[in-house]
Amino acid sequence: MVSHISSIAPKVGCTCEILRRWVRQAERNQGLRAGMTTSEREELKQLKRENRELRRANEILRQASAFFAQAELDRLRK
Repeated sequence: MVSHISSIAPKVGCTCEILRRWVRQAERNQGLRAGMTTSEREELKQLKRENRELRRANEILRQASAFFAQAELDRLRK
């Protein structure tokens, strides 16, 4: 397989390492090799992005809640 990759890579205009990665990913996508498929990688990436956004939103809500709670306490003291 390595000799095939080294002979094909220049013909498709990439390095042997890049072509080897493509072949391995294609094997994972077809279920021939263990590991995450391309769609699973994309889903994980999306879920991580959503998780970051939710954490940021929660922090903003926590800070807003504290701000308004303090404002209400200040209003009641007057």
